[in-house]
Amino acid sequence: MAVADMAVTNLHLVSESEFDTAQALSFMRSLSLEEKAEFIIGLTLSQANSVLAECPLREVQDILELLEDSEHEIRARQISMGLGLISSEVEPAGEYLDNSVMSHVRERIGWIVGLALMGIVSGLIIARYEDALSSLVLLAVYMPVIAAAGGNTGSQAATLVVRALATGDIGMNDWLKVVWKEFRVACFISMVLALVIGARVVMFSGGSALPDGISLNMVAFAIGLAISLQVVMSTTLGGVLPLIARAFRLDPAVLVSPVLASVVDITGMLIYFFTVTRLLGL
Repeated sequence: MAVADMAVTNLHLVSESEFDTAQALSFMRSLSLEEKAEFIIGLTLSQANSVLAECPLREVQDILELLEDSEHEIRARQISMGLGLISSEVEPAGEYLDNSVMSHVRERIGWIVGLALMGIVSGLIIARYEDALSSLVLLAVYMPVIAAAGGNTGSQAATLVVRALATGDIGMNDWLKVVWKEFRVACFISMVLALVIGARVVMFSGGSALPDGISLNMVAFAIGLAISLQVVMSTTLGGVLPLIARAFRLDPAVLVSPVLASVVDITGMLIYFFTVTRLLGL
């Protein structure tokens, strides 16, 4: 082990541009797997990526597994991201192509069926507000807008947090910082989106039939407020879901998108119809 440490010290005496990948690879051939893992830990991230990029994939995977087992999980994920490797904790163990179709089905089917059943809830919510839709058909036009806005903003937040988790920029203890940041981002986005959608309602929905006592400006305000609430909720949820998945040792990159889509669909319809019907008295 001392030999590996000495080699790392010598390699750090040179700049990144002068780092000799071939020399490091040559030295690694004389080390055991455990010593290779220690050697990689001592290198900078860019040096480790340049060395492991030239190693056989099986050897890289073994080294990354050792790093995770030796409490260097963050470094292992940083290297995995740098090398373009994806390690899914919900996928079957072993190589992707070596596993049977049924092994993949068994690992995924529970989530897919469960989320599909959750989708029925959205239909029940719409049926619950059928009278409101009948009295103001214009509401149906903007239902897809609510769902799309929530899904898009939530997915953006989730993607950024998943990337930050993979590179080690944030950890589980940073969840409150993530929630606070995404909440503030969502507030700004929701205000802009509400103004755009509200203006769209006023300018292009003049020919729509409206119930007595309800003006187009009132409808625009109600829809704008509903979309604002949906964006704030979905963006904040998108930011925290990857952390929840990681807390349960599930892969955020695999699970967050389908779970977020189902939750946003349900909450989006609830927020939309509850807000609009209360403000417009439908």
